[in-house]
Amino acid sequence: MHRLVVMVVVAPGLALAVAASAAENNLPLTAPVPGGVAVICVGRTPETAPHVLFDGQRVLVARSGDAWHAVVGLPLSLKPGAYELSVQESRKSARTVRFDVRTRRYETQHLTLANRRHVDPGPADLLRIAREQELLLRAFSTWNDRTLDLVTFDLPSEGRFSSGFGLRRFLNNEPRQPHTGVDIAAPEGTPIAAPAAGSVIEIGDYFFNGLTLVLDHGQGLVTMYNHLSRIEVTKGARVARGERIGAIGSTGRVTGPHLHWSVSLNNVRVDPALFLPRESRGELLTGFLPAARGGAAAASAPSRCEEEPAAK
Repeated sequence: MHRLVVMVVVAPGLALAVAASAAENNLPLTAPVPGGVAVICVGRTPETAPHVLFDGQRVLVARSGDAWHAVVGLPLSLKPGAYELSVQESRKSARTVRFDVRTRRYETQHLTLANRRHVDPGPADLLRIAREQELLLRAFSTWNDRTLDLVTFDLPSEGRFSSGFGLRRFLNNEPRQPHTGVDIAAPEGTPIAAPAAGSVIEIGDYFFNGLTLVLDHGQGLVTMYNHLSRIEVTKGARVARGERIGAIGSTGRVTGPHLHWSVSLNNVRVDPALFLPRESRGELLTGFLPAARGGAAAASAPSRCEEEPAAK
């Protein structure tokens, strides 16, 4: 599949571009790469949002201006190429919207941990880890139809960005899974605030993640906060944007006090920097180098919905 029906424009220039239809700043940056977010116009139906699927998974749909946009999380394991969304509007046949996924290169990080169990867990630890992973996967798969006016976040805590998203990690020189969040290093006790309104759907003390909190923001948009020194909300609580939810700590597998912040979209962990305001994301997106023809960086912007997307 090579022809695009709804085009995600790719051109030489800057590594990222703000969506033209996101002038209201209610959508994240579009970065159609593994670990990124594709923001794709899916039509101008007057009131009800269309039902959109990617790889069989429901995806977030938000209005920006007079158009509906699908906000699609792309797995780090996704291969570059052409992909499809299934778009279903009321009383109409489902149609296909195609988009292109480009390549992104991620850097390598080497860390040294003194606690050998956090590199090679024992049998009892592995059983605990499996139980905890099941709980977190259930939380990440949460879906509700809450309407989102803003699909953007405030920075949850002040501090130094110590590790970016997607780093290929080596722990004590042994390869591990890529880094699926952003690390913010700060003194223990530094406040953490909800980056957007949401509901507390999971709280726990995990082997790797330490004290952990998970927020559901609606339509498959879920955020996680790890290594906390304390949690200041209860499971089931509804929190407002900017409300304090906990404090930075050094619980779990860490080399020092920091917040590990993950963003999950349609049950896919994606780069949190794409959801931040310009003044917060610059440092995190430094070195964002999608491979392009001739080695140049690639810019991308979503379709502008100037015409209704064509059906396949």
